Amino acid sequence: MDTGHIAWMLTSTALVLFMTPGLAFFYGGLVRGRNVVSTLMYSFIAMGVASIVWVLWGFSLAFNDASNFGWSGGLDYIGLAKIGTGNGELGWDIPDLLVAAFQMTFAIITPALITGAFVERFKFTTYLIFLVLWVTFVYAPICYWVWGGGWIGSLDGGTLDFAGGTVVHINAGIAAVAAAYLVGKRRNAGIEPHNVPFVVLGAAILWIGWFGFNAGSAGAANGTAVFAFVNTNTAAAIAAVTWALLSYIHTGRISGVGVATGAVAGLVAVTPAAGWVGVAGALAIGLGAGIICHYAVHFEILRKIGLDDSLEVFAVHGLGGIWGALATGIFAWGALTDSDGGLVNGNAGHFVANLIAVVATLAYSGIVSFIILFVLDKIPGLGLRISESDEDMGIDISSHGERGYVADGAD
Repeated sequence: MDTGHIAWMLTSTALVLFMTPGLAFFYGGLVRGRNVVSTLMYSFIAMGVASIVWVLWGFSLAFNDASNFGWSGGLDYIGLAKIGTGNGELGWDIPDLLVAAFQMTFAIITPALITGAFVERFKFTTYLIFLVLWVTFVYAPICYWVWGGGWIGSLDGGTLDFAGGTVVHINAGIAAVAAAYLVGKRRNAGIEPHNVPFVVLGAAILWIGWFGFNAGSAGAANGTAVFAFVNTNTAAAIAAVTWALLSYIHTGRISGVGVATGAVAGLVAVTPAAGWVGVAGALAIGLGAGIICHYAVHFEILRKIGLDDSLEVFAVHGLGGIWGALATGIFAWGALTDSDGGLVNGNAGHFVANLIAVVATLAYSGIVSFIILFVLDKIPGLGLRISESDEDMGIDISSHGERGYVADGAD
């Protein structure tokens, strides 16, 4: 094994893990001050719970390619059995244990993304159970379908999901819709973000961490990783600038929250394409993400049908992921994919395969996420939503016994 590849993948694993605290600050700045601790904790506790689930059985369900009717992996790797510092099981040019660690960071951040849909009103204790169930029954199977040897990765025409357009972003985006529907609207929606610097800081951490997310998905320190690295930055940059310009056109101002959100939208959209497209493709994908996601937020598409996706998870991650997955099938370079390329090269195979992957992910994640949340809501003593009095007080005090900010002279 090449020690350079190992060093890069260790670095990438740390970068992706760092994205979850970045997400915590990004989301935390967007809510009211009385809910900042709970919002941070949704992401932070995922680093604990999802890590344990992944080590005990999640990785096995996602990457043990034992025939299980094509739905999930087998159980040979429970407790990371057979997974060590050699590379005999998984075939990457890095230790199997490092593959498991790198993939664990994706399993951590994906359910954390969903929390933006239900901040300020979701029971923290119920969320802990939701984390276990969702990683087990939604994330791991879809991960297996795409990356672990399952049916999506084997579709005729060739599915292309370099770093998680379906597995992470579409998956989380549609689960957020289910959550927003079942938990209901906030009692006092529409309050402005309490800490814009947190939002920009969080987006900056996400942008930097995303280099590990995308370039690390090459699995090695090679030319594909370089393409993914440059494409990641390019898409984020043009999406951020596009959002800024559209914001100025509509309001005469350039919003810090908007530019930060635009950068995230570009990062989301380029994720499935990062190692499969050239820089021109990354520019087109980032531009499309800036436009699509901006107008999805601007026109409040879910609120118009009565859903309170508080922090626009579907508009950014769901729609951004869908656009990115389909755009990968459009702009894929043949030389990078070892194929005839995408629609720009006259080949529809990747586009059709990715379209099937998008529809399957939306259907499975949406339905199973709904079932999990519906059942949790009906269990006596659990439920999804905090009481009205606790919501008015703020989850920080009611659920955590802490406040993010203490006024001068207060106890």
